[in-house]
Amino acid sequence: MERINRDNYLSILKNFKDQQIIKVITGIRRCGKSTLLEIYQDYLRDNGVEDNQIISINFENADYEELQDRKKLYEHIKAKLVKEKKTYVFLDEIQNVNEFEKTVDSLFINKDVDLYITGSNAYLLSSELATLLTGRYIEIKMLPLSFKEYVSAFEDKTDISRKFRDYLRYSSFPQAVELYKIDPENINMFLDGIYNTILFKDVMQRKGITDKNVLERVTKYLYDNIGNRTSMKSISDNIEGVEKNSSYNTISNYVDALIDSYLVFKAHRYDIKGKEYLKTQEKYYAVDIGLRYYMLGQASGKDMGHILENIVYLELLRRGYEVYIGKYDELEVDFVAKKPENTIYYQVVLTTRAEEDKILDRELTPLKKINDNYPKYVLTLDDDLDADFDGIKKINVLDWLLEKND
Repeated sequence: MERINRDNYLSILKNFKDQQIIKVITGIRRCGKSTLLEIYQDYLRDNGVEDNQIISINFENADYEELQDRKKLYEHIKAKLVKEKKTYVFLDEIQNVNEFEKTVDSLFINKDVDLYITGSNAYLLSSELATLLTGRYIEIKMLPLSFKEYVSAFEDKTDISRKFRDYLRYSSFPQAVELYKIDPENINMFLDGIYNTILFKDVMQRKGITDKNVLERVTKYLYDNIGNRTSMKSISDNIEGVEKNSSYNTISNYVDALIDSYLVFKAHRYDIKGKEYLKTQEKYYAVDIGLRYYMLGQASGKDMGHILENIVYLELLRRGYEVYIGKYDELEVDFVAKKPENTIYYQVVLTTRAEEDKILDRELTPLKKINDNYPKYVLTLDDDLDADFDGIKKINVLDWLLEKND
């Protein structure tokens, strides 16, 4: 399979090469974690690292099943360490190893080991590992392909609007791109495999959930309501098969499990005026719109406003922001994107041309009320020239996704 470069993630690994800090790569299954490690290992070889200095184990591979015992794993790696040289150790899908934290901790204290681990469940860093290694690891949160990465996979870079439609319909998972080039009809079978593996291995087995029917209803409800304010009560009120006296805890556990598996992301609300984080009426977003099409059918493609919002949310995560839903008095700002040194406000709308500029006024109003000097943007599919409204910039969302505005 042709490998798509993931330069943003790769640059982080290069920057932390040979640093005594564990590189933890997390993300949904099949988002490209293993391929990223392969690309990075090629980089190491191209820069003087010998093959015997690289130890790479994928715990999804049956060949390494016996190494899922942490003691055997440690002894196996210890025997292969190269004396008086750095050894680069890659442990892929390490959550399959029982008590893996202890092996990781033992390897970490060896200064001649440069350690890289991946996992497909947030359990990886909610376990003892985070406690054992506080301040001694960095987390690289990996997502399926950005639109820019998706376009890079094609020799023909024209007809960007068509490529964006295909990006939404046929999935942003790297392998889906290769399947698309052969026959798009095969993509649903691929997505079916991902979905069911995640639901069974990363959700049901990990969390001890036995009612798959209710779990699937919760998943479909969240995917059908991307970008809508949602509460546990609103979910339980719309999900059949949950006993009302235990529905809140049941639904909450199911939603947490879906978030931990990276199928779903939760965006909390932030009161811009009061500068405080709110704990109710969060919004949820899907990890991949193609997966949403697979789950909900073609009719789900009509909700383009929320789909576009979902794409922008994921892109802001890729760019390293903490992302919140903004509240200013009774008005809403689609996204407040925060980094320690910066904040950016975004409104996302399909078009601002309709209804005699009423839509544009509606999107600009909450941004105009915010009286700080942070950047403010309206992202839209309108293909006319970018515009500026008293410092609020309206730009084409495809240009923004392709980073043409930087």
